Amino acid sequence: MPTVHLLDYVAGNVRSLVNAIEKVGYTVDWVKSPADVPSAEKLIIPGVGHFGHCLAQLEKAGYTEPIREHIKAGKPFMGICVGLQALFEGSEEDPQVKGLGIIPSRLRRFDDKNKSVPHIGWNSANTSPTDQTTDESLYGLRPTSKYYYVHSYAAPYEEGKLEKDGWAVATARYGNEEFVGAVAKDNIFATQFHPEKSGAAGLRVIKAFCNQKRSQKLPETPSVAETKEGLTRRVIACLDVRTNDAGDLVVTKGDQYDVREKDGAGSAVRNLGKPVDMAKKYYEQGADEVTFLNITSFRNCPVADTPMLEILRRTSETVFVPLTIGGGIRDTVDTDGTKISALDIATMYFKSGADKVSIGSDAVTAAEEYYARGSKLGGKTAIETISAAYGNQAVVISVDPKRTKTAGPKGEEYCWYQCTIKGGREGRDFDVRQLVTAVEAMGAGEILLNCIDKDGSNSGFDLELINDVKDAIKIPVIASSGAGHPGHFEEVFAQTRTDAALGGWNVSQGRVHGQAGQGLLARKRPNFEAFRGRHMTDCNCHIYLKGS
Repeated sequence: MPTVHLLDYVAGNVRSLVNAIEKVGYTVDWVKSPADVPSAEKLIIPGVGHFGHCLAQLEKAGYTEPIREHIKAGKPFMGICVGLQALFEGSEEDPQVKGLGIIPSRLRRFDDKNKSVPHIGWNSANTSPTDQTTDESLYGLRPTSKYYYVHSYAAPYEEGKLEKDGWAVATARYGNEEFVGAVAKDNIFATQFHPEKSGAAGLRVIKAFCNQKRSQKLPETPSVAETKEGLTRRVIACLDVRTNDAGDLVVTKGDQYDVREKDGAGSAVRNLGKPVDMAKKYYEQGADEVTFLNITSFRNCPVADTPMLEILRRTSETVFVPLTIGGGIRDTVDTDGTKISALDIATMYFKSGADKVSIGSDAVTAAEEYYARGSKLGGKTAIETISAAYGNQAVVISVDPKRTKTAGPKGEEYCWYQCTIKGGREGRDFDVRQLVTAVEAMGAGEILLNCIDKDGSNSGFDLELINDVKDAIKIPVIASSGAGHPGHFEEVFAQTRTDAALGGWNVSQGRVHGQAGQGLLARKRPNFEAFRGRHMTDCNCHIYLKGS
């Protein structure tokens, strides 16, 4: 099989990229030292996270000059995400660190006045207006396709500026800001989006680069409606995973976190399927992302042998959309007494195939300590250390609030959203707005907003809670808890500004959340097919088949 060289410089999740390259018919050889670069023919530089951290890693390891020499020699080069950003002179994310300077421009942070930052989700990569070859694709890019972006900093697009220097440009639009989604010139191709996480559309881009097919005839001329730009809202599948009494890993779900059967099956752990198989099914049905939550089990084994690591490895072989893992992302002590930091654990998950990690109860404790210090950062929390290394887009905070009534001084009743820990079993004297504000300041990039009152109810999302949290912060919010049918997703997208919605539709034998006969499969409709492609952009519905 033909070979592609991949540079490993501890830049987040590269396992999915390896799997994607192998999927299109190539093998991967690792560049493990600067001395390996000259022997590489096709070189790919990935990157996830902080511009300064990644570029400093390249410079410290001695890769900067060998990469420049590879490009000067005319050999094929591809950069992904921070790999694209590295081509520029620098970034506002870390003004002191220099880029490769191949593109004379700098990256700026997105304006967050009217939109969430980071920019996370599916967006376009359309040929720039000054490029007249609109009937030709650029390395497999199509105006009818969407690609997965996750970043806070981008290169603003100025019409004609890059083109006059010979660059072909594909752009995307986030709010009123148009930015560079991909660039190509001679032997260089780079994308701000993650092709390895962009489904079939992304695999087509990787294959085009590997085969060095820079330009191909588009299959059809797209209509205006088909090429509409803008970030779509995401539909996310969530799988609660634990071991059952026989020691097998299963997807489970219960009533308010009680995962035991109550309908004649004894007290066995409810088994709704195998995690890897169900994740693949959700991907094939059109889920934009897949989230695994490790709940209340297999936490007393050696860290390196945690079963979730293997689940991620196997899932990333066939699922080419983002994967999030939650549960156990904290400072810990291994079974042999070795202290392991939350950053080390997150790194293991990223290397196994995860794109984001989700932190729950520990985030509440960290927020309480943040306020106890007078709203000052401590610098050592899991949120801060992971976001500093991998970028805030890699850190999701899972929040479990519940409606709580309290009496005023004259006996009047007030309702507020109280934060909870330990899966909703323990309340804290802490409001949800206080929590999300604190974790945003600490470096979190996204909020997974559950609702104890709605969980498992199939009655729809808590719209009031979602709007309350969206008003408090600038980072994206994922609405969770309460989805029972596709109409609930349309409702939450129409009536709130949520950036994504999550469904814990763990379906087995016609059951969702243990409600016999109420699930989508019971109505002969696959989980995500019912909502696939019906995403919202700026509250205007449009149709597309993601990844097609």
